[in-house]
Amino acid sequence: MQNTQAQYPSAKYGWYMVVLLTIAYVFSFIDRYILGFLAEPIQNDLGITDTQMGLLLGPAFGIFYATMGLPLGLLADRKRRTWIVAAGAIVWSAATALTGLAKSFLHLFIARISVGIGEATLSPCAMSMISDSFPPERRGRPIGFYTTALSIGGGIAALLSAGVLSMTKTNVTLPLVGELAPWQFTFILVGLPGILMGLLFLTLPEPPRQKIAHASSKEKSNLIDMFNHVLSRWKIFGSFISFVCLMMIVAYSHGFAALVYKRTWGWENDFFALVNGIVLLTAGPITVNYAGYLSDKLFGKGRVDAPLLILIAGAFVLVPTGVLFPLMPTPWVAVAVMFINTVGIAMASATGVTALLNITPDDIKGQTVAFYYMVASMCGLFLGPTMVGVFSDHVFGTDKLNYAMAAVPFVFGLPVLALAPFAHKAYMREFRKIHGDGDTLQGTTSA
Repeated sequence: MQNTQAQYPSAKYGWYMVVLLTIAYVFSFIDRYILGFLAEPIQNDLGITDTQMGLLLGPAFGIFYATMGLPLGLLADRKRRTWIVAAGAIVWSAATALTGLAKSFLHLFIARISVGIGEATLSPCAMSMISDSFPPERRGRPIGFYTTALSIGGGIAALLSAGVLSMTKTNVTLPLVGELAPWQFTFILVGLPGILMGLLFLTLPEPPRQKIAHASSKEKSNLIDMFNHVLSRWKIFGSFISFVCLMMIVAYSHGFAALVYKRTWGWENDFFALVNGIVLLTAGPITVNYAGYLSDKLFGKGRVDAPLLILIAGAFVLVPTGVLFPLMPTPWVAVAVMFINTVGIAMASATGVTALLNITPDDIKGQTVAFYYMVASMCGLFLGPTMVGVFSDHVFGTDKLNYAMAAVPFVFGLPVLALAPFAHKAYMREFRKIHGDGDTLQGTTSA
């Protein structure tokens, strides 16, 4: 492979773009996570069961978040990506604000679908834009910085929930809207600012697309080319993405964490949200950025499998701690174990896309990233929170929600961890097929 002809934009532009994309990602995670912290008052006001809450936390959001990413990935390979992100941010932010006006499960379900449609635009465009702005050996840190939004967004969502719930113990009356419960006011409060973020992306210049040839690349590609590429390598992509799916399943099952702490240890929602926000904001960003740094450093020294190894190591951290923390004897011991679990999730989330981009032809990278997110998100959203709700209502009982939450990483984690040796071997075989050995790659990319 010859990639010395690639002309990347300046580092100043690249990092400015990454910062804006990361802020947008933070907004998206706030709008995505806020529902979990407000689950108890929503259930009390609207009479929603654990299974229904699992559907709202998972499938309602995931139906279009996962599936719309694929055609949007095709658009990301052909159309102006900054405008696609702008439109998506406006849609998901408006839908979050409108969630505050919901009066039934159906209203909440429709609002969550709309949030998912808007958020589906972001990551396929973001990863395509980042890969067009940084050479392969320097992508780890910007991608790691971008993925810090997972923990920052969740942490800010937690702190916002804690602040609003602790300050607003009574209903709020707004002009034109009328009287709102505290949880309804919270959705409106966090949703509206994202509309301004969407408008900001209309001013961001589009990064130039790189034309780096791979042996399997064509001048023009479509979804059929992408599917043919992935399906012809199903063992490689299947074993690799199973670790990302596992991370998503465990991460999204945390949507029930506030309810677990309430039912198991009696913590009020605002107090749990405060503690959880601190955990996410301390463990997540540090881990993700260090993982990106370590990936780049090891990659530069010839360990081209570094992104994959960090992903797998994260899985070996998040599975046992995911099983243990809901079963701890005291809430503070559970917080300590949950902190380690957050580190594992952050490790796995930091380098998965970096590893994917390193074995993907450039003319289908937007579509492949979209397919990657579609599969991982469908697994995470449809299996994570949904299975916690089902286990709670139909297996362990609602008073044993902690057992239901612990069961999810146990059931899905053990088979995936057993795939680690095969996943590594298959990944390296594909990497060498595209790039040659590590010394060849290092010599061309640093030129």
